[in-house]
Parts: sequence; C-alpha cells; structure tokens
Amino acid sequence: MNADRILAKPLNWLVIFIFIASLFVALVGLTNSYPQYWIIPRLGPFAPEIIRPLMLGASVFLVILKYSFTSSFSKCRPKLKWLGFSFDVFLMTIVAFALWRFSIDMLEMVDTMVIFGPSHAMIALAASAVFIILCWRVWGAALAIVGIVALFYYFTGPYWPGIFKTAPFNILSSSAEDLWFNLGEGIVGGITGILIFTAFPFVLLGAMLERTGGARSLIKIAFHFTRNLRGGPAHAAIMSSALFGTMSGAAVTNVVATGVITIPMIKRRGFSPAFAGGVEATASSAGQIMPPVMGAAALVMADITEISYIHIIIAALIPALAYYASLFTSVVFESRRLGIEAVSDLSDTDIDLAVHRQDYYNLILIVVPIATVVYALLSGFSPAGAGNIALTVLIPLSFLNPEVRQNPFLIIRALANGGRQFGELLMSVAVVGIIVAVLAATGLPNDFTLLLGQAGGSELVFALMIAAAASLMLSMGIPTLPAYLTVVLILGPSLTELGVSTLVAHLFVLYFCVASSITPPVAIAAYAAASIADGPPMMTAVYAMRIGLVKFLVPFVFAFYPVILIVEASGVAFDIMAFLSIIVRLSIVIYLVSSAVIGFDRRRLPAWEIIVRLILGILIIFTDPFIHWSASAAALVYLLWHNKSFRMVEAS
Repeated sequence: MNADRILAKPLNWLVIFIFIASLFVALVGLTNSYPQYWIIPRLGPFAPEIIRPLMLGASVFLVILKYSFTSSFSKCRPKLKWLGFSFDVFLMTIVAFALWRFSIDMLEMVDTMVIFGPSHAMIALAASAVFIILCWRVWGAALAIVGIVALFYYFTGPYWPGIFKTAPFNILSSSAEDLWFNLGEGIVGGITGILIFTAFPFVLLGAMLERTGGARSLIKIAFHFTRNLRGGPAHAAIMSSALFGTMSGAAVTNVVATGVITIPMIKRRGFSPAFAGGVEATASSAGQIMPPVMGAAALVMADITEISYIHIIIAALIPALAYYASLFTSVVFESRRLGIEAVSDLSDTDIDLAVHRQDYYNLILIVVPIATVVYALLSGFSPAGAGNIALTVLIPLSFLNPEVRQNPFLIIRALANGGRQFGELLMSVAVVGIIVAVLAATGLPNDFTLLLGQAGGSELVFALMIAAAASLMLSMGIPTLPAYLTVVLILGPSLTELGVSTLVAHLFVLYFCVASSITPPVAIAAYAAASIADGPPMMTAVYAMRIGLVKFLVPFVFAFYPVILIVEASGVAFDIMAFLSIIVRLSIVIYLVSSAVIGFDRRRLPAWEIIVRLILGILIIFTDPFIHWSASAAALVYLLWHNKSFRMVEAS
C-alpha cells in the first residue's frame, strides 16, 4: 500500500503542475485581452515584447509537462528515464533562454539598432527545432514535417533550379531576424500575436461550453424536435453538431463531445456504424464554417484580410446553410434506402432523452453566449472583446446547471482546460510562424502564383481545382486553424491574382481545410467518430466524404457566384435576381448530389441514374446561362419522370 502511494505521488504532482500552468495561461490571456467594460478596468493589452514570450514560455512549460519525454522513457525504457528527464530540461532551458533574449533585444530595438550575429542565429535555429519537436509531440508529424521542409528550403533556396531559386543571403543575420527576432513574421511574430490577442477568448469560451453541461441538453432538445423524422437521431446529430461546433472550433473535440451520445442512437435506429460515424464526423467538422462564431479561424481571417468580422459571418451563412441542408437530405435518402421509419418513442434507450426544464436552462448556456458575441460585435467591440464579454456572461450563467452549483470548481477546471488547449494550439501556430517567415523571405507565394497560372491556363476552374487539391493535401492531419494559416499564406495570393476577391480566396481555402478532416487517407474527424461507432475507420471516412460531398462543391459555387456571399467584400455588387437564381439552382444541385451519393431517391438508383444526377449537378453551376438553365430544365424533367415511374411501379 505504501509503495503504491509513493509511486502515485509523482503523477499527482505532475497533474497539479499541469493544472497550474494551464490556469496561468488562461488567466494571463484573459488579463491581456479583456476590454474596458462598465466598472472593469482594462489592464491589457501588454507590450508584444512581453506578452508573446510569456504566453509562449508558459505554453511550452505545460506542453513539456504533459507530453514529457520522461514519461515516454518511463514506459518504454525505464532504465533510461533520466535521459528523458534531461532532454525535457534541455528543451525548457533552450526556450526560456531564447524567449529571454527575444524580450531583451526587442525592447532594446525600440531605442537603438541591434546587429544580429552568430549567437542570435543559433538561438533562432535552436528555438525553431524545439517548437517543431513539441508540435510533433502534440499534433503529430504532418505539420512538423511541413515546418522541416520549409526550413530546408529556406537554407537551400539559392541552390534550387528555375523559379524556386532564391537570392543569396547572409545566413546568420537573416535567419535570426526572419525566424525569431521579429514581431512581424517568425515564431513570435504576427500569427502568434493574432492568436494571443484575438482568438484566445474563443478558445477559452469553447472549453467552458464543453465543461458546463450545455452539449448534452442541446442533443436532447435536438432529438425532441427530430423524433418524428425517419432519420431522427442522425438529424439531431447534424443540428447539435452545427450549433456546438461553431463554438468549439475543433472537429475532433466536437465529435467526442456530441458523438458519444448521438452515434449510439443513430446505430440503434438501424443505420450502419460507418454511416453513423460518417454523419457525426462530417457534421462536426462543418461547425467551423457555421456562423455566427465559426471557431477561431474566422477571427484570424478578419485580422489577416482586414475585413469586418460581421461581414465574414454574413458571407459564410448561405454556403453553410446549403451544406447542412445537403446533410439533412442525405440522411433522408439513406433512411428511405434502409426502410427506416420514424420512431417517436425513445424510452428503450440507455440514455434519458426526455427533455426536462433543466435542459432548456442548460440550452441558455449555449444560446446566450452566441447572442452576446453577435450583440457585442454589432455594438462596436473587437472580436476579442466580444469573446471576453460572452465568457463573462457564461460564467454566472453556468450556475444554472446543478452540477456547477454543487461543484463550482468545475469553472476553474474549465478555464484551466481552455488554457491547456490554447497552449497546445500555440505549438502548432509557432510552426506556422516558421512557415510564414520562410514564405516572406523566399517569395514562395509568388512562385505558386506563377505555377498555378501556368497549370490552370486561362480557365479559372482548373486553377481552383488545383488549389483545392493542394489545400486538401497540405492540411491533412493538421488542426483547422494552423492548416488554414499555412495554406492561405501560400495559395491566397495566387487565387487573388487569378481574379477572385480576398474574401472568396480565404473562404475557399478554409472550406477545403475543414474538408480535409473527413478526406481519406488522413481523416482525423472520421477516425475519431469510427472509434466511438466501432466501425471501420476507412469506411467511416468514405461515408463522411460521400455524405459531405457538397462541401467540396460549395466553394466552387461562391467562387463563380460571389453574389451568394451577399456582402460587398465578395467582389461583386449584390443583385437580388442573380442571388435567387443561384439559390434555386443550388437547391436542385443539393437534391441531385445527395441522392446520387446515397444511390437512392424514391427507389434504388441504377448506375446510369447516379451518373446522370452527378453530371447534371455539375452542369447546373456552370456560369454559361445556356448550359446551366438547360441543365436545370433537364434535371426537373428527369426528376418528374423518376417520380412518375416510381408511382407506376408502386401502383402495379
């Protein structure tokens, strides 16, 4: 017994240290970003030379504690545990020294000039290596490898052939300034600043919503409103994932938070495990494109593009609604195919799905913060200020939940959990900072613009297809925010050079970065859903991609018809007739494509009907009026024939 206690003490102390570090990150971030409101004074924002190194250092500390090499060596090579501990201390020491030098030199540069030498270059390279290692530990190999490739190209660029050849440079002074000692680009640069100053409150807000009990009640209410539909639980999963996902901003987190309830219900209704997991994965991933919050990516987009956050969420509304409408339609066709009937009685389930008064109280915990964000933005607050005010509103509202009233410490745990999530996210953004520095120093986006133009020729559609494929490949296995940042900084300038507006280019990239979470072979959201559904991971990813096929079409729709985005930043003036035209045609496309991917409408579809529906769906979104109106007319005639033939067969 005594031995067990002794062995347990290090683990307990480790948990405590991680908790304290996470809570420190949360409280410092709040202090830095909280606006002056009513009687509350404003303490931040602190000088970037101070707050950025402080947040990075605290984040590195908690990440090393949580993902320590000491623990890894203890499990695999117990006799070499000391080696893992030494490596952890070594990493912490490097980062602490590098951040200290950053603050000293940046503050000195305010009054005088600093000449970078070999020591500065060594600090920059060592810090870059540490953040790549930590990003690999937390988020896997994908983004870390991109960072390594970026550094390799940075140092070998002068020796590359053709357009990829870069101008010679002073490797010592340039690398120090580009990678580290810089408030514009680099690891401690503008991208890190955007995350700390703008996106931080929403990361914390999502963590609070996850812990305060609103998600379960949201699912129960969604079940209640969809109980008389064939696909009841699947429809409920779509509704709840859309609302919860817009706040959480993370596909895998959304899958885990809602899928543990929705997926078993979908399976019990008669759907296959792969389909159940696919529905949850594609609905959860799309929460990041659903206004009004859209996760942290929309906030970052507003800062990068200098387009109003309100305009961004207005622009994103119709495409997001179109996508979720396609998910609903796919579930309807799958229900028909399986012969599933509506079952309003869910009393045989092992989960209490009856809606009580408390569930409506808990729903307030989600609806009111979202409404607060919108109201604060309309009142002139910055996105960060709006997020902090919503967080301030949520904390007292969380006491509506009896679990919080019984254990108020849950709020502190939620704040610490948000700090931990932010610290982990900061590791990925630090590697994005390396990529940004390389892009700025080498002019690689200009090379991509030239290549994309050559590959696509004079046709925008081919260039967009290449950009879509590149976005999927570059963002596979990477969380949405760092994926979006990485891809848009490479491809964004290329797309704008091809004639699309900045808003369209950024939304186009964001859509495909979100879609990468359900795209094989690295479909992280689908794999998370498969583990809950007990289904085959790859088949779940295939189902998610099939069900979410419209997600791959919608970006092309608003790229060629930016009027659907409504706002002036789309690049075209709003025209009601053009808007209604594309809405009607998009509705037909949703019906055709959703039924085609399921292979069922009023009856099972033979192969030729599936092909016809897919071809007509593509032709309807062509910009040539003769083509799209002819295809629309042909689609309506075909659907009338399909329904008539079904009735004749049914009658006979």
